[in-house]
Amino acid sequence: MESRSDVYASAGVDITAGYRSVELMKEHIKRTMTKGVVSDVGGFGGLFELDLEGIKKPVLVSGTDGVGTKLKIAFLMDKHDTVGIDCVAMCVNDIICCGAKPLFFLDYIACGKNVPERIADIVKGVSDGCVMAGAALIGGETAEMPGFYPVDEYDLAGYSTGVVDKDKIINNATMQEGDVVIALASSGVHSNGFSLVRKVFDVENKDLKTPVDELGGKSIGECLLTPTKIYVKPVLALLEKANVKAISHITGGGFYENIPRSIPDGFGAQIERSKVKVLPIFDMIAKAGNIEERDMFNTFNMGVGMSIIVDKNDADLAVQVLKDAGEDAYIMGEVVKSEEKVSIR
Repeated sequence: MESRSDVYASAGVDITAGYRSVELMKEHIKRTMTKGVVSDVGGFGGLFELDLEGIKKPVLVSGTDGVGTKLKIAFLMDKHDTVGIDCVAMCVNDIICCGAKPLFFLDYIACGKNVPERIADIVKGVSDGCVMAGAALIGGETAEMPGFYPVDEYDLAGYSTGVVDKDKIINNATMQEGDVVIALASSGVHSNGFSLVRKVFDVENKDLKTPVDELGGKSIGECLLTPTKIYVKPVLALLEKANVKAISHITGGGFYENIPRSIPDGFGAQIERSKVKVLPIFDMIAKAGNIEERDMFNTFNMGVGMSIIVDKNDADLAVQVLKDAGEDAYIMGEVVKSEEKVSIR
């Protein structure tokens, strides 16, 4: 590519760095290609051919999200190759709550200065996440915006589309008292609540790189940067075996905001507190910030990245299918008749 602009460069935008970034990221994007991909990287739009075999009434399901202020931890740690996984996870984990299989993903990176190697690291993470989700990375955008972002900072957001047969969209209409609430363990804080985490730990003035015994020898920075777990493939496996009535992605707002989104009026989820496997990082956050447990469960995932409600007769089968798929899955409660959408006791 011979295109260059000295006058644009004088304003802080290096278009040749953009070309270099694309070349570096191509090797990562290649790993995500699926048979539906029609276009190559670099066009004006990402093309994807739908394979509708076995789908009678296709419904497209879309989700979009970003990484949020977790990126501040990445800046402080100077580690940029995992936040892309978070970006993918926040989109595809929402899509799977409907029972939809993610098909493709697009990312958007806005930065103060285009450093090709750093952009390639970010896209490596996005590609890793796409592979985990079985989705193709078919496009994206990198915008160099000097004066808007600091030179060492960036923002990252994404968008994904999936497909589900209309007759197989997860429907809570048959939910009843006695149905079982299954927990899928999270990998950590995931990508929500970081404005509070940063305040509690005063991250700009804290040692983020020294190993901490309570975190199994990991540093606080390492623990906080642990990527959001992607649940797509285990959940798709479960949907083939069990009667799944509802799925909730536990993001910002924790248990109290997210679990009710999948429960019909007249019912609630009764969670047994003693069964919830709270991760050590959340105990550290609560202690450092003197945060009451109710607020913790209303802000963070507390060690549960996704909750799944199944028929009580399918409970043991569901847990086993999820474990066979590599998940730490366990029963943490049941559905009761109640106007209180979530109770933790």
